[in-house]
Amino acid sequence: MNAEISQASHCFDFEQDFIGSWRCIPLCVRRKLDLIGLKLKLSHWLELSHSQRQQLVDWLDSPDELAALQQHLQSCTHSMADGVAKPLPPAVNEPWQQQERLPMELKEAAERHGISLSLQQWAKLSELGRFALCKLARPGHDHHNLPAAFNELMS
Repeated sequence: MNAEISQASHCFDFEQDFIGSWRCIPLCVRRKLDLIGLKLKLSHWLELSHSQRQQLVDWLDSPDELAALQQHLQSCTHSMADGVAKPLPPAVNEPWQQQERLPMELKEAAERHGISLSLQQWAKLSELGRFALCKLARPGHDHHNLPAAFNELMS
């Protein structure tokens, strides 16, 4: 499988409880939303049909495809109860986009879970893997999938 397709639509084992039902927005879609700078609420996601949600999971993440995704989502959400998905600044130079610098917040989260995370391990992760760890370790997140994410991504 092409690496671009794999990263664009990959769902992690720790997301298994909602893969297929798509009752939550998977991290591969959240990454695409960050890249295009669009806030898609869970209520928007759930108002989409199952096939529309699957289409978003399968959507590629090349620059042209991402531009099309932004237009598609703004069109899809235009008539929804919560209104059009809101624009945000697109992700640029986010910690998960930088292989050469291990975010201290993530290193500390790993240590709290008894995991030693090196810069070399960080650099070997896919961008989606780095995205997942950063999102799951951020302050204010419930962190219940973080140990499973470390286990899956670091083994």
